Amino acid sequence: MGHISRWKIQLLATLASNPFIANFFAGTIYKGELKALCVPGLNCYSCPAAAGSCPIGALQATLGSPKFHVAYYVLGVMIFIGALLGRVVCGFLCPFGWFQELLHKVPSRKLGTRRLRALTYLKYVILAAFVVVAPLTIVNEVGLGDPFFCKYLCPAGILEGGIPLAVADEGIRASLGSLFTGKTCLLLGIVTLAVFFYRPFCKWLCPLGAFYAPFNKVSACRLHVDARACTSCGTCGRTCKMDVEAFRTPNHTECIRCGDCVRACPTRAISLSFSLMNRTETKENDHVEKNSDPRSGDPAGGGSAGRVQLP
Repeated sequence: MGHISRWKIQLLATLASNPFIANFFAGTIYKGELKALCVPGLNCYSCPAAAGSCPIGALQATLGSPKFHVAYYVLGVMIFIGALLGRVVCGFLCPFGWFQELLHKVPSRKLGTRRLRALTYLKYVILAAFVVVAPLTIVNEVGLGDPFFCKYLCPAGILEGGIPLAVADEGIRASLGSLFTGKTCLLLGIVTLAVFFYRPFCKWLCPLGAFYAPFNKVSACRLHVDARACTSCGTCGRTCKMDVEAFRTPNHTECIRCGDCVRACPTRAISLSFSLMNRTETKENDHVEKNSDPRSGDPAGGGSAGRVQLP
């Protein structure tokens, strides 16, 4: 990721997830074989341009089905992505995350969220209650459960699917009701908050971020802090828009691997590593670093991690 700016990767990821742009004008949804595959980020199945399925939507659909054993496939894909990338997905591959970042560039007073840190736990409640428990337990007479998060809460669904389809199809516009109005108001609330707060939906409400978050501790892509170079100056924490102090917890569950701390570190102590074997965090395990080769920067016995210093 070193010399490629993050916004370009986000743009490419959004286009790769939504290649059928012409469907916006036709008011139709692609339903081909690619829809059997899940994209990494939050991207609505009902988006006219979408090539694949949203992992949260697919998980709910399979859990709510009487034959929900198919959920093992969806869970397997999500676990694989989480173990490989963790919340890199949030920082680089999620279209709705990028949408919030673009909104945050609108000139306005920017507000911090450190005092609202308790709200970060709300997304885990949403994951458990709306994505897992409700579709499994609240079912109709034939045993089908609704995709509760997609149906009642997801702002990406109304932005990417509901509004474009309503604009293009008169029949859909005629059938709109209170649910559409309520979700549109929720989207407007998220849009407004995103102008003043950095990624409010990602921080507080996104169940996909909640699913990927624990994988930050074990994923192959992770941050590395060199204890010998780190002065604990706190620059990384003041720079981080996700309220993470990388010098203390480089692989915190809220870190989206945006690389801001890597670029801001005055001593170049923070780097991004990708390894299927390296599981050491130098700041937390500095006894490993003391036995490392100072010329290589790799902990002794730490594997062959490829470390990247972002420009």
